[in-house]
Amino acid sequence: MTSTRFAPDRGLTVRMTVTVFLLGLLYVAFVAVLVALGVRAVTVLVIAGVLLLAQYFLSDKIALYAMHGREVSPREAPELHGIVDRLSAMAGMPKPRVAIADSDLPNAFATGRNQKNSVVCVTTGILRRLDARELEGVLAHEMSHVAHRDVAVMTIASFLGIVAGLMTRFALYTGLGGRRSNNGPPIGLIVFAVSVLVYAVSFLLTRALSRYRELAADRAGALLTQRPSALASALVKITGDIGRIPTRDLREAQPFNAFFFAPAVSGQSIASLLSTHPPLERRLDQLARISAALGR
Repeated sequence: MTSTRFAPDRGLTVRMTVTVFLLGLLYVAFVAVLVALGVRAVTVLVIAGVLLLAQYFLSDKIALYAMHGREVSPREAPELHGIVDRLSAMAGMPKPRVAIADSDLPNAFATGRNQKNSVVCVTTGILRRLDARELEGVLAHEMSHVAHRDVAVMTIASFLGIVAGLMTRFALYTGLGGRRSNNGPPIGLIVFAVSVLVYAVSFLLTRALSRYRELAADRAGALLTQRPSALASALVKITGDIGRIPTRDLREAQPFNAFFFAPAVSGQSIASLLSTHPPLERRLDQLARISAALGR
C-alpha cells in the first residue's frame, strides 16, 4: 500500500488479511466439492473472473454511471475542490478526481482501484446540508478508503460470492439438477445446497469486513482533520435526513450501500449482522473517544 499520512490501522490490516484468507479457504473447499461431484465449472469461473476484472478496473466508472455522477472542474465547484486539495496535501496522496451526483440523498462515496485511479463523489443533497467543516470530515473519511485500498480488497473478497451465485443459477437452469451419482441424490441439488451455503458464509464475512472498514475510515478521517466532532455532526445530520428521503429513492440507492458514507436504509432498521455499516451509536462513540483523546 502506498504510504500516506492517514493513521495506520493494524486492526483493519489484520481483519482484511484474515477475511481474505478465510474466503480463500472457502473457495478451495468449494472448488474441491465441485470437482468431487464431477462438475465442470470452467465456464462459471471464467465468467466470474471477467466480472471481477471489470469491477476491479472499472469500479470508478461503474459507480459514477450508476449514481449519475459527473466529474466537475475547479471552476464548477471551487469550494469542493478546495477541500479535496487541502485533504490531499494533508494526507500526502494524489488528488482524486472530483464528481457530483444530482441526488437529494445526502451521501458521498469514493472508489477506484488505487490512489492514482480514484474518484470522490458527493451528492447535491449533502452539499446543501453540510457546512464546510462537516463536508471536510466526510471527504476525509472517503479518501481514507482510497488510501487503505478498501475498494480493491472488497472487490477481491466478493469474488467467491459471485462464483457461488453463478453456480446456484448454473445448477438451476441446466440439466445438472437431474443427474444422479450412483443412484444417490441429484448432483444439482447438492451443488445448489453447497453454493447457497458458500454464498451465505462469504456474504457474512464480507459484511463484517465492510463494517470494520467504515469504523477504520471514521478513525483515520477524524485523526487527519483533528476534528472528530465535525465528522460526528455530519453523521447525525445525514442519518437523520436520510429518514426523510422517499422510500422509493432509498430502495434505488440501497444496492450501493457498501460505497456510501452512510447507508441508505428504507424502514426502521436492518439486522446489524447483514449491514454494510456499523450502527450510528457505535460510530459516534468511537468519535467521542477520539475527541476526548485529542482534548477536543
